[in-house]
Amino acid sequence: MRMLRQQRYTGLLAMPAVVLWIALAHAQTLVVENSAGMRMLVEDENTQPSLRIILPGHPLTDQAIQVLFPEHVTARKADSAEEQLYLFRPGKQGEAPAWRKTGKSLEYRREFGNAIRMLARATLEDDGVRFHYEFTNRSNANYDMIYAVTDPRLTSIFHDVRLERTYVHHPNGFELLASETPARLTLPLDQWLPARYLAPFTWPVVEQRVEQRNDGITYYNKSRRVDQPLIATVSSDSEWIVASFTRQTGNVWSNPELTCQHVDPQTSLPPGQQATLEIKLLVTRAPLGQILQTVVRQRDTLQ
Repeated sequence: MRMLRQQRYTGLLAMPAVVLWIALAHAQTLVVENSAGMRMLVEDENTQPSLRIILPGHPLTDQAIQVLFPEHVTARKADSAEEQLYLFRPGKQGEAPAWRKTGKSLEYRREFGNAIRMLARATLEDDGVRFHYEFTNRSNANYDMIYAVTDPRLTSIFHDVRLERTYVHHPNGFELLASETPARLTLPLDQWLPARYLAPFTWPVVEQRVEQRNDGITYYNKSRRVDQPLIATVSSDSEWIVASFTRQTGNVWSNPELTCQHVDPQTSLPPGQQATLEIKLLVTRAPLGQILQTVVRQRDTLQ
């Protein structure tokens, strides 16, 4: 990774001055900044929509918080199987959206055939980013489920491959997401990974604690419900917390290899109607104990 960054930097230096100036000027138009000095930008290394959130004082090249916006969009018509309308592909693949910058928001629109239109907007707030998806059904089909998966991927000081700093909230307080699997701390990584760790919110508790599925991934199911649709990761220096929450969801989960946070809400989309889903990503220096207060206060502001 360090070598790739060096090559990218060397490549920039080798560009003609005018071309370099145009490239940097274009990149700067897709950057927003809040009063605390936190910045959010559109990643130019991916054609498909992905964002980077930069902590105050860190360079624009920092990749500690990358967000696939979204990773995929999936829907299900009434009495039909799920259909994947969109899937993120890294690098220079697919059709680039037409981004628009308005205030502290970055947004684009996308069409999924002739049926569904999506507006995706990310707004940089004082304590993080609000992700907004607005779906419009222009067909006669009745979709009883649709959702867009916001996928924050954490590296550097937030990377938590053994889930030692990733928390969920139960009625008795914060607890490590993977608290019921202490063996993860000493398992060889090739036995621990690939894995997914899930905790139910509104969905039923899964009786089978560990599942081996056909995809080769081990799924760990927490035995108790969480009481908030929230998952939080503390940085390795204990200075920052990244936390994802939403208004309503079935479960919360993480892929520890990526230290991603999932709180994916779903909604229905009748013919000729609109539906909105929102997720908040907190990026804050507040201690873990204060995260719950923020979530409780802001949850009802999400759509």
